[in-house]
Amino acid sequence: MPAHNGPLDPEFVADIKSDYRNFRAQNSLQQVAFGSRTPANDVSVFAIDDDARNKEFEARWDRGGFQFLGAFNDLLFDKNANNVAAEFVRQKIRATVKNPEVADRLMPTTVIGCKRLCLDTNYFETYNRDNVTLVDVSQQPIEAITPEGISVDGTVYEVDAIVFATGFDAMTGALLSIDIRGRDGVPLREAWEAGPRTYLGLGVVGFPNLFTVSGPGSPSVLTNMIVSIEQHVNWITDCIEYVRDNDYATIEATQDAQDMWVDYVNAVAGFTLYPQCNSWYLGANVPGKPRVFMPLPGFPAYAEKCNDVAAKGYEGFALAR
Repeated sequence: MPAHNGPLDPEFVADIKSDYRNFRAQNSLQQVAFGSRTPANDVSVFAIDDDARNKEFEARWDRGGFQFLGAFNDLLFDKNANNVAAEFVRQKIRATVKNPEVADRLMPTTVIGCKRLCLDTNYFETYNRDNVTLVDVSQQPIEAITPEGISVDGTVYEVDAIVFATGFDAMTGALLSIDIRGRDGVPLREAWEAGPRTYLGLGVVGFPNLFTVSGPGSPSVLTNMIVSIEQHVNWITDCIEYVRDNDYATIEATQDAQDMWVDYVNAVAGFTLYPQCNSWYLGANVPGKPRVFMPLPGFPAYAEKCNDVAAKGYEGFALAR
């Protein structure tokens, strides 16, 4: 998707800063489409005619960013609706990339948005340059790295640098790289051997006083991350203050609450198209990693749930002195 990065209009900046407190409050509720300032459109892609549909897609493409997925309310719930969005993107690629064979290789073949969208500056235009060659390694595997470059199917492509974009261990990798131990010395890696399990994406059974920030079981990577991190840090700060002021020594998620929450996250994900791709949302890019859909779709409702848990004396957590 196009990012459309560029200098900000001074009038736009002044408008934001003129009521910055309310702007930040709106962000904290995330009542927008995928972390952008463009509201989601609560209309099915099939509820309007072709001209109106393309106008909405064009407006969001021209604005750029993740909010393209908020053009209609069923793009991530109905495969047929998603196909309509995918075809719009295919038309954009065909109109941009001059070589039809190259354009075909760049066409989306999976559900739009079930893998993390990449935002670009002139990405598709890059393939029109004379010094750019696109090689599909799923069809023509790399044979060797040579002193001159990369050898594929008997051809050596000369390069100055090689970037190994091999993916990363999202949401759990950083936590499991630390030797975190819970009760009786049980490692977090062992507790999550069959996949991560949390309550609210904040607490883990058997790990008292451990809080995870934007971890598995929270909206996390499906939101504007800065806002989600801030919501977690504020909640955790208030929780620690509550524990301290009431002379508790530990706070820990209960087994029932964690089981209920894991079932809820799986049920919500099951209503969407997200699990239909081999994405890092599922851990599919890491050999041997359990395939579990880790983030929870739906930020505003999640933040309200966290606030409700706190208001009820941290319901679902066991507190001990």
